[in-house]
Amino acid sequence: MQLDVFTLVPQAFAWLTEQRPLASVLGGELDLRLLNYRDFTPLRSGQVDDEPYGGGAGMVLRVDVAAAALDAVYGGVPEHRVVALTPQGRPLDQQIVEELAAEERLTLLSARYEGFDERILVHLCSDAISIGPYVLSGGELAAMVLVDAVARLLPGATGSEESTRVESFSAELEGGLEYPHYTRPAEFRGWHVPEVLLSGHHAQIDGWRRDQSRLRSAG
Repeated sequence: MQLDVFTLVPQAFAWLTEQRPLASVLGGELDLRLLNYRDFTPLRSGQVDDEPYGGGAGMVLRVDVAAAALDAVYGGVPEHRVVALTPQGRPLDQQIVEELAAEERLTLLSARYEGFDERILVHLCSDAISIGPYVLSGGELAAMVLVDAVARLLPGATGSEESTRVESFSAELEGGLEYPHYTRPAEFRGWHVPEVLLSGHHAQIDGWRRDQSRLRSAG
C-alpha cells in the first residue's frame, strides 16, 4: 500500500514510524510518505492558511494550497481515495479500517486549528472521517490513529495473524469486544486467574472467552 499523509507537522509522526506494527511493514507492505503543505504552497513565506470569511477566530487551510499540493504530487486530484480527517466525517470504526486497508493507494489530508476550507472537502476529497465526537488542535493525531489502525492489518505487521483475526470488533467475535486476558502470576494479592484458563481444556477456554466477549459487548 502507498499511504500519503499531507500535514503541516510531518515531524510529529516520527515516533510512530519507529514502533511496531508500523515499523514492521515500512518499506515492504507499506510505503508511507509524509508531505508538508508548505513545500507546495503557491503563496509567499510558506503561507498555507488564512482568516475565515465572515469573521471568527482561528485560521483555515486554504483551498488553493491544498490543490497545489495535490497537483504537485499527483498531477491533479488523484483517482484513488483521498480522506480528510475532520469532525464532520463519518465515525471511524473497524469496518472502515478494514475497508481502507484493502486499498492499494490512500491519501490522508490533515489540517490545523479551524480546519479546511469547505471547498477542499467538497471538490478535492472523496471521503471524510472523524475519530470521535471531540475537537483536537489538528488532524495529525487523527491521521496517526488511522495510519496505525490500517498498518496493523497489513501482512507481517504483527507477530501472529491470530492477533488481528480474533480481537475487538472482529468477525470472529461477532463484532463484539474482546474477552479478558490474564498472565502470570496465577495469584497476586488474592486476585486469582479464572480456573478455566488454567485447565488446559481448549474447548472450555474457547467457550468461556466467547461468553465473556458477549457479556462485555452487551454491557
